[in-house]
This record gives sequence, structure tokens and C-alpha cells, in this order.
Amino acid sequence: MAEDFRSTEVGERYAQALFDLANENKRLDAVRDDLRSLKAAWIESADLRRLATSPVIPAEDQQKGLEAIADKAQFDRTTKNFLGLMAANGRAADLTGAMAAFEALYARHTGVVSAEVVSAKPLAAKQISAVKAALKGALGQDPELTARVDPALLGGLKVKVGSKLYDASLKTKLDQMKFALRRA
Repeated sequence: MAEDFRSTEVGERYAQALFDLANENKRLDAVRDDLRSLKAAWIESADLRRLATSPVIPAEDQQKGLEAIADKAQFDRTTKNFLGLMAANGRAADLTGAMAAFEALYARHTGVVSAEVVSAKPLAAKQISAVKAALKGALGQDPELTARVDPALLGGLKVKVGSKLYDASLKTKLDQMKFALRRA
């Protein structure tokens, strides 16, 4: 699911407009928090994904739905207007691209290094600290870490920093072995 959050050309244009407006109004952190909440909801809710991406749902209904979600979540007015605009323009399906592009713009603007850690089971606080320390040593600065669970990994970790993915998952290692055995 997190693989769906890739910057797209359309998403980049909308994200740039949102970023500029939020920066001008000194609402960058509020908008970023809203988009992070929306991303978490997107991952958790099939209904939200269906609302935004279904071609049979009219843009007007998508707009009403996304604005209602923004109201319920108490999003900043800038974020709510952004969601409504994307839906009204028939671009609600590009929300994931816009969220990814906004995060990249924010990171570039603030110098924050974001990293996502995916594990088969929830990581303990000590394990998260160890991953943070290893990333700090490799990157030279403290990363902003988000962790999520994907039981399909079976074991190990995947760490994504920017566009780089470090995959030390058991699933990938087993897939590599299976491929090597088929070649033999």
C-alpha cells in the first residue's frame, strides 16, 4: 500500500501549489500533519481509497466526501480546500501522488530526512532506536522515522529513505533463492 505513494506529474503540480500556499500562510506544519493523517487513513480505509479513485463516483460526490472527511478530522482550511479542489477538478485519484510530492517538497525545504521502516511485526522502542541510530550514522543527521507493519515480509526489514530502498526482508531473500534455484 505504501508503494502507492509515489510522486506523479499531476500530483507534483498540485503539491507545489499547496506547498506554496501553505508556506505563504505559515501553515506548512499543519498541512503536513493533515496529509500524514490522510495517508494513514488511506492505508487503513478501503472506503476512502474507493471514494477517491472510483471512476463511477462523480467528482461532486468525491468533493463532498473528501471535504466531510477533512471536517471530521479537523484538517486545516488550506488542506480542506486543497482536497475539495482536487476532487472538483477530477483529480482525486492523484491524491497519493500529491501527498508524496508534498512530503518531498517539505523535506527539501526543511532539510528533514524522512525514512520509512517496514517490518513483519511491530518494532519495540529499543529496535526503533537502533534503526534510528544506524540511519543517523549512515545519513549524518537524525531521520524522521515512520514505522509500519507488513506481515507479508515474514521477517527482517525494509527501509526506504527518499527514493532508495534497503530490503533485508526474509521474503525477498526467499524470492532470490527461489529465482536462483530455478536458474540452476
